[in-house]
Amino acid sequence: MKTGMNMLLWATHITQEHYPLFGKLKAVGFDGVELPLFEGDAAHYQSLAKELKNQGLVCSSVVTIATEDANPISPDAGVRSKALDRLKWAIEMTAAAGGGLLCGPYHSPLAVFTGQGPTADEKKRAADVLRQAAEEAQKHHIKLAIEYLNRFECYFLTTAADAKALVQSVNHPNFRMMYDTFHANIEEKAIAPTIQSIAGHFIHVHISENDRGTPGTGHVLWDETFKALRQVNYDGWLVIEAFSRALPDLAAATKVWRDLFPNMEEVYTQGIRFMKEKWAAARPV
Repeated sequence: MKTGMNMLLWATHITQEHYPLFGKLKAVGFDGVELPLFEGDAAHYQSLAKELKNQGLVCSSVVTIATEDANPISPDAGVRSKALDRLKWAIEMTAAAGGGLLCGPYHSPLAVFTGQGPTADEKKRAADVLRQAAEEAQKHHIKLAIEYLNRFECYFLTTAADAKALVQSVNHPNFRMMYDTFHANIEEKAIAPTIQSIAGHFIHVHISENDRGTPGTGHVLWDETFKALRQVNYDGWLVIEAFSRALPDLAAATKVWRDLFPNMEEVYTQGIRFMKEKWAAARPV
């Protein structure tokens, strides 16, 4: 198990002004960081990779989304083509950052609803676009980990079972799913059976409290979660994901209307301690 911190706590685009944070994260024991990807070029992400290496960290993963004008499930072939182009760009930037994994809900645009559930045609379109993306990812030695969201943020992929079905439909070795404790806390009937049901299909985990605050301060079933992860022999990244009101656009997208913690330092200092303690305590006897 390796520990990472999602940099979306501080910014949607990481620049030199955030370099001091890398040292702070390294000092408290993190192995790497998850970089948000919404803009930038290869030179920018290569410089981030160099700085991370200088500070003893790695890029655990890169996280991105789909947009309405580059939507993999759109009935418009032109829009789907833009979606594939955007995913190819994201894969190239992930490689430039030194990351081996591109995660996130890039199956459909955030907060865009049709008033019904996903259709068979939408599922086919998603599989077709994402299979082509996986082919590109394979060329760059990148794995794709698709993220399901709760039903208040999207309609297309909202449960672990949905995500597993998409992985099976894409049917490509470089395309898998991830597990996020925040979304699972809302959507899943039972945590341990859910994690057991996706064993072999998920390759990344977001550790996120039920209110998006500091892990361990809410009511996610953490003991059950960590025990189940260890029972299925999960050995990938555990990445803390928390959001604040510091970034108005992101706060609006994630529905963060109040302060969820006294300060950002608590999130990563207390969060990593909590993760490591719970992971150790869940060791099989």
